[in-house]
Amino acid sequence: MPGIPPATGGAWEAARAAAGRAWRGLVQVLTGPEPPPVWRWRSPEERRAAYVALAVATLALCAVNLAGIATLGQLLLAVPVVAPLPLAARYPMLAWRIGWLALLLVPLVPANWRGGWPWGAGQILALLGAFCLAGIRHQRPALWWMWALSLIPWSLWLAADVPNLNGPAGATLIFTAVAVAVDSIGSRLRAQRALAAQAERTEAERAQRAVLEERARIARELHDVVAHHMSLIAVRAETAPYRLPGLPEAARAEFGSLSEVAREALTEMRRLLGVLRHDQPAALAPQPQLADLPALIDAARQAGVPVELSAPPALGRVPPGVGVCAYRIVQESLSNASQHAPGAAVTVSVGHDDGAVLLRVVNGPGGPPAPSGHEHGPGHGLTGMRERVALLGGSLSAGPAPDGGFVVSAVLPVGETP
Repeated sequence: MPGIPPATGGAWEAARAAAGRAWRGLVQVLTGPEPPPVWRWRSPEERRAAYVALAVATLALCAVNLAGIATLGQLLLAVPVVAPLPLAARYPMLAWRIGWLALLLVPLVPANWRGGWPWGAGQILALLGAFCLAGIRHQRPALWWMWALSLIPWSLWLAADVPNLNGPAGATLIFTAVAVAVDSIGSRLRAQRALAAQAERTEAERAQRAVLEERARIARELHDVVAHHMSLIAVRAETAPYRLPGLPEAARAEFGSLSEVAREALTEMRRLLGVLRHDQPAALAPQPQLADLPALIDAARQAGVPVELSAPPALGRVPPGVGVCAYRIVQESLSNASQHAPGAAVTVSVGHDDGAVLLRVVNGPGGPPAPSGHEHGPGHGLTGMRERVALLGGSLSAGPAPDGGFVVSAVLPVGETP
């Protein structure tokens, strides 16, 4: 601000910030919602015990409060001060608001309370209990606004009705000391809750870091072992025509096809390694879709698998996730058929009905395949299919056919076509 020294400007900003916090505290007291509690019940039994204790305290205070009531009007004005106490377990500010309004109105109807005060002991204790619970849950500005607002009817009614103010003055000091204690307890509980939340975030970050380290380790093993062998396969397939003279043209073409498949597998593996290693961006190659099924079928035919494809003309007009899932299911099914039922005919049919892609892969007789593994140990092909379909909210069935073959059927919801 021009013309104001830096120190004065800083003090002005601090005063504005303090005034803003005070105003927000007043709004919170009068109309604000309840903040989350600063304590947590260790068990449902502990919470039920607290509710039972509040109910018993309410009944006891009601009994004490009713001792000085002689008329129905006194009852209607005096009981609301005590009755909201059970609300204080979950809605302490609401309980305090109701009790505070009753604190204003109860003295309008005279009653023979002990000591000649405008309120009974039960009313004062109930309002003090709601004040303590609300003050612990709310921030400091709201607590001290509650303290100030509570003293307004206290001072007005006592100054008018009680000749000797020594008792009210001592009660005010006690109430102020209680407010200081509540402020201290609430601040400590909020600090403990913030510390616990920070510890939870730290633990989550530590777990995430452990996951990333494990993924990096898996990526290194894939790169060092699997990628090495795939590279060796590709190199040997490419150099076979030069190392083995006199190969027929069909064998040369077969070695070339093997080399191409190995190179494609290496490309896919590099993409997966980029996903596993978060410090490296994943490759941006497009994912295969339904429109790529004819190329996949042709590759299977070149590998010696008799495959027939039945599909509508617009294969690619489905969401990308559905397209990738359908492609991978067909790819895995063809791989299983070539491994476990060599020579058996395979039929791939793709349809669209009621907002879903209907996929069916059938390989004929030739020995029932084991779709989730190979002869060297259990695999994860069928498990991967089920996980992919489950992510889309679809269904998948896989099992032997009556004629000895194997059938894989999937229903993939598409939603709105993009």
